[in-house]
Amino acid sequence: MSNFVGPLWWYIVTIGILVTFHEFGHFWVARRCGVKVLRFSVGFGRALYTRIGRDGTEYQLAMIPFGGYVKMLDEREDDVAPADLPMAFNRQHVLKRIAIVAAGPIANLILCVALLWVAFMAGVPEPQPVIGVPTGLAAEAGFREGDTLTSIDGKPARSWNEALAPLALAAMDHRAIAVGVTSMKGDPATLNLPLDRLAADFKQELLLDEIGLIPIQAQDLPLVGTVRAETGAEGKLRTGDRLLSINNQALAKYSEIPALVASQARDGQPLRVTFLRDGTTQAVSIKPKWIDDDEGPARWVIGIAPYSPNAEVHRDPLSALEAALRRTWDMTRDTLGILKRMLVGQASLKNLSGPISIAQAADSQAGIGVSTFLSFLAAISLALFIMNLLPIPILDGGHLLYYLIELFSGRPVGERFQIAGQYLGLALLAGLIGLAVYNDLYRQFS
Repeated sequence: MSNFVGPLWWYIVTIGILVTFHEFGHFWVARRCGVKVLRFSVGFGRALYTRIGRDGTEYQLAMIPFGGYVKMLDEREDDVAPADLPMAFNRQHVLKRIAIVAAGPIANLILCVALLWVAFMAGVPEPQPVIGVPTGLAAEAGFREGDTLTSIDGKPARSWNEALAPLALAAMDHRAIAVGVTSMKGDPATLNLPLDRLAADFKQELLLDEIGLIPIQAQDLPLVGTVRAETGAEGKLRTGDRLLSINNQALAKYSEIPALVASQARDGQPLRVTFLRDGTTQAVSIKPKWIDDDEGPARWVIGIAPYSPNAEVHRDPLSALEAALRRTWDMTRDTLGILKRMLVGQASLKNLSGPISIAQAADSQAGIGVSTFLSFLAAISLALFIMNLLPIPILDGGHLLYYLIELFSGRPVGERFQIAGQYLGLALLAGLIGLAVYNDLYRQFS
């Protein structure tokens, strides 16, 4: 039941926040332009909560959490009293109408920067771009276990989040790229990753598997991360050592270590631990220690933690704002790059995600921490900014297209043309939503 309730709750929170800011953008600018706002609604359908404000606007929370709207006074929709005609949307100068329509997407863009700014000040834990055991093209290109990616195609890669987009774009283009790395020993290098050799129909949704650059965090390798003070491993093991066996019992995964130590400890007798360091096999004797703390049940340990290269950097307000603006620009550029490739058929439509994927991602990110969830909200807010500016009738971008035509031609677009565009836009939008939901369901049951 929690697998349903949690994602549903966080989906409602996500959409509620983003839609409220989007519609507030329309609302705020409309009021400043002298347009009368009749209703401000978060959600569609039947109203769950309604309040009439002192400004005469009806504020409501509706049942269907898939969007919202701002209903303005407009002669095309209702009869308008002569005294109220100056406050009708359709009576405003075209520049005012452009400002009102553009304000919603712009509010999402501002929200994206603001959320990232707060997240960067709080500290966003991000997985560092360290690879595990390389396979396929990556192995052939000379990547080695423990290499940290430093740049992708000339762009800095400070985390897997920053590495994925340039990798994906280059893979869709089927072109070789230069990848900067630093080895576990700290030696820098630049390797040529031959993405031009990817199969024409490679699975874009499994990008890293297809390339062979598997994050070390996903491989459960028996690598030493930190060594606990005042334990048997102190002074004998160090970060990056790869454990091979304990008392001649071979190790393949880090998750095997606790059970193996428990079975071999025998009242604290020293354990023979074999490991690989800098390409050389070594062995040490480690006396296990009995631990009874808040981290779990009483147990025998040798005093190590898994290698999990994650970082949480706290920035001051100025550098956090700079980082937020840079991340917003990078995400915008990469998203537009993927959309362009979708239009020409280079990018798979399987990259589209719908409400199920958003709900699951929201639940997952919220479970990690506040700053991580804020970063997720920022990414979705930016996606709404870009999507709403697409020149599709029924979206803000479609209305902006009509008003720009009016601005340059000196006359409004014909009503019949607008109605036809609305039907076309509705069909196109329904098709995109249907495809996104299909992709969600396919991922769930495939």
